Parts: sequence; structure tokens; C-alpha cells
Amino acid sequence: MAGQLDLIRSSSVSQCRYCTLRWEFMAEHDSVKMSPKDNKDRQSPKPRSGGGMEAPPSLPFRSVRPRLHRAPATSFVTCGLRNSTRRPLWRSDVLSTEAIQAVQSLKLAKSTPRLNHVLSTTLARLLKSDLLNAFAELKRQNEVDLALKVFKYVCEEEWYDTELALRCDMIQLLGKNKLVALAEVVFSGLLKEGIEPDTRAYAEMIGAYLRADMIEEAMQTYEKMKAAGRTPNEFTLMILIRNLEKAGEKDLVEFVKRDCVEYLDSPKKFLEEVDRKYPKRRSVDLV
Repeated sequence: MAGQLDLIRSSSVSQCRYCTLRWEFMAEHDSVKMSPKDNKDRQSPKPRSGGGMEAPPSLPFRSVRPRLHRAPATSFVTCGLRNSTRRPLWRSDVLSTEAIQAVQSLKLAKSTPRLNHVLSTTLARLLKSDLLNAFAELKRQNEVDLALKVFKYVCEEEWYDTELALRCDMIQLLGKNKLVALAEVVFSGLLKEGIEPDTRAYAEMIGAYLRADMIEEAMQTYEKMKAAGRTPNEFTLMILIRNLEKAGEKDLVEFVKRDCVEYLDSPKKFLEEVDRKYPKRRSVDLV
């Protein structure tokens, strides 16, 4: 038996590399598939017939132990919404899929006879938040006609309760495009519903008049604002000063600046900020 093992050992040395790799692969395969009991029986010495123990055979290849993979460490996943307050849907800066599709459908049907049909079918499927977001997106894209139609649709909804912010946005969009007549209709709608316009509504209407170079109407609205008990804020006074200076109305500019002293806590700082942001243009006489 020992002679046979020596013969196997000597013959394995002269084997080619391919055979050696094959022996190692077979050894690894057998060691992985072998049960613990078989492995113990194979490696344990056996008793001889004449007495004593038989030495375990020495293999011509190295033994390969199976690799054990450790279980990964436990990881914990926490939900972000549990530790923070979720913002309301109508204040979201990201449009929903429904609102985006509604805006695209309205723009595609803008100049077609299908517009009224698209308005009635598309807007009827939207939630309140999506409907208001669709209006805000049309306003951002300066789609005046479509925004006005959506505005009228919102005003006819059962859940609609006169929202000053929505009307102020509509007045701002109409004034930006110098549609003063329509802006006046939206503004007067507040008075018809028995709601007194707030400071922003007056300011947006004043801005609409100034963009259309209607200075007299702007000053009349400014006086109505003060008579109604609405205190002019910095935004109102700033648009008045800027546009009156552009129009060359120096007397009216001084009149508004005197109101700054009356209605603002820091009038000097405010006027310096206005002059810094919007410097006056110097006129040069060419000979």
C-alpha cells in the first residue's frame, strides 16, 4: 500500500499543469459536496488486520476548505415623512402628472374648435390642487387666454370661495399684457361679491394702470386704497416711484415719497434701496 502511494505521489509530480488543476478542482468539488460524516471517515485512521492503526493516505493535491459567507449586517431604513411635516398639495412646487397633461392638452387645442370640449373634459377630472397648479403654470408661461378660461372655470366651481390670491394673480397677468379692461372686470368682481380688495389687489391694479401709461387712473386707485383703510406697503410705493420717475412726473414722485415717511418704519433706508436698485437715468443734451 505504501508503495502504491509513493508511485501515485511520484507520478503526480510529472503531470502537466492541466492535470494538476483538474486534481485541485476535483478535490475542491469533493470537499464541498462531502458530508461531515464522510469527511471524518475518510480522514480518520483505520485499524490494521495485524494490529495497530493504518496511517491516513497523503493525497498528491492540497485540500480546499469551502468558503463560508457571513451574513451582512442588519440595516435600518427610516421614512423621511415621519420626521418632517408634509407640505399641502396646493403649495407644491412640482406639478402632478395630471396637471402637466391638462396644460399640454389645453395648449394643443388652443387654436382649434375643440378647445371648449377639452376644457370641459380635462379640467373636470382634476382635483382642486391640480386645477390651481395648472392655472399657475399657464400664468408662468404667459398663456393669457388659457389662464383666463381656467380662471373662469374655477370661479364656477362649487367649492370656490372668493380667493384674493387667485384674483390678484389674474390681475397681475392681465396687467402684464396691458389688458386693463379685463383687469378692471376681475377687480370689480371683488366689489360685486361684497369683498373689499386687500393691499395686494390694489397694488396689482395700480401696476396694470402704470404699465398702460394710465397715470391718472393709477393715482385714483392709490387714493381709493388709502381711503379704504389699506396701508400702502413697500411694494406699492416702489412701483409708484419707479413708474412715475420713468414718466417724468416729479411732483407725483415727491408726493409718494412723503407718504413713505408716513406709512413706513424706515423710509430713508427704503428710498436709498430704491435708488440703489433702480438708479435714475441722466439725460445728456447733444449739441
